[in-house]
Amino acid sequence: MHRPIDEPGFGDEGGGAGRGPVPPPYRPHPPPGDIPGPWTGVPAPPTGPWADTQGTPDPGRVDPRVLGALLARHGWRRRGGAAGRYSRWTPPGSGSGTSLLVPESRAFPDCEDLLGEALTALAHSATPSAREVLTGLAVPSDEIRWWRDVPPGPAGTVPWTVQEQLRSAARQLLLAGALAVRGRAGYYGARHRRPAQTSLETVVVGAAPGGRGLTAFLPVDPGRPIAVRLYHALHAAREATDYQRATGGTEAFDAAVGAGVSRELTEALVALVRGTEGARVALEWAPSAGAPEGCAARPEPVEFSPGDLPALREASARYLTDEPSVPVRLTGAVVRMRRSGPRGEGTVRLRVLGGAEIPHVRVTLDEEAYRTAGHAHLVGLPIRVVGRLESRGGFRRLTDASGVVPVQVDETERDRLMKSLQENPDFFEEACGPEES
Repeated sequence: MHRPIDEPGFGDEGGGAGRGPVPPPYRPHPPPGDIPGPWTGVPAPPTGPWADTQGTPDPGRVDPRVLGALLARHGWRRRGGAAGRYSRWTPPGSGSGTSLLVPESRAFPDCEDLLGEALTALAHSATPSAREVLTGLAVPSDEIRWWRDVPPGPAGTVPWTVQEQLRSAARQLLLAGALAVRGRAGYYGARHRRPAQTSLETVVVGAAPGGRGLTAFLPVDPGRPIAVRLYHALHAAREATDYQRATGGTEAFDAAVGAGVSRELTEALVALVRGTEGARVALEWAPSAGAPEGCAARPEPVEFSPGDLPALREASARYLTDEPSVPVRLTGAVVRMRRSGPRGEGTVRLRVLGGAEIPHVRVTLDEEAYRTAGHAHLVGLPIRVVGRLESRGGFRRLTDASGVVPVQVDETERDRLMKSLQENPDFFEEACGPEES
């Protein structure tokens, strides 16, 4: 059963995985925000491209060539059949279990009947890979796979804490790819995080037997740009790591930024490899869409070992310290004001409305600018301020602030800001009080 990367019980063994009808709603990635808090275990309704995927796929909309390609990808074996009409496929491994008859094309009258029988057999199959085949048919998706070589636990399975490490590393890697789609940087911090997380909401994830592997399904629309960026970034990270280990130089990591390598990606790789004997990441393109331009049709897995960790950690630290501050002109709503006394400079927290891809920023203002910000908040207006986003702290602080002025907004936004003020009557008591320790 395919579940989101954060759903409880994800990757559990046993429990009849693979039995029964295709699980209706595939729960997507968690909504924007960092790792969710306490899990409720209540599946969210299917969203985006998965909204109409309940039940077995419609055989009238299934391309038999795509079905054959997915079966071959997931280890099913082709064992004869009527030449030119249909082929017989048996499950991976010993080949025991229900075999499938798959027509060669839709040119024959019984094509749809055979497809319907094959899909029904897959839906009731106890073979774990049957679920992945059905998922690939439900929505054309690129697949990203992670494997970790870790010591087995009881009964050959992987302990829950180790499985959670894999899920966390996979989540970080997907986020790094989504950030790289928004723009190239050695370190993103808080920049672009919200839209990047939103772009992952359509991703669904399934675990491999034993808990050592994980597969993410990225719908071609809208997820392909993320898959393509990860393809280039992973290979660039591998080449830069090899160069650093061979020469001791880190300049290859500087060039790799253009391919999508960043602190976020190197940290994800460190989390993936740490505590293992090695890890691999592989991408496979949706058969119905084919390989994107500039990418191998059948990419080889990219492997990393514990010996790569020093180079990856050094690159991560280099990205953190070398990313420059960014000049910006922000528009934001004042959500918190604080200073140590009744006069002098103070600190303002803004909810960013425009000018930078970050949710909030903290800025220190002189007395006059601080007063201007307070007046703007009183009448429900945002302010505009010019300064530099500092990389230290994750681009959450604006320095060298100047030019603070209120900004006119439409009545709807102004009413919403005023309502926010009315719902926070302690704002000025907190704002004008002493600085918290």
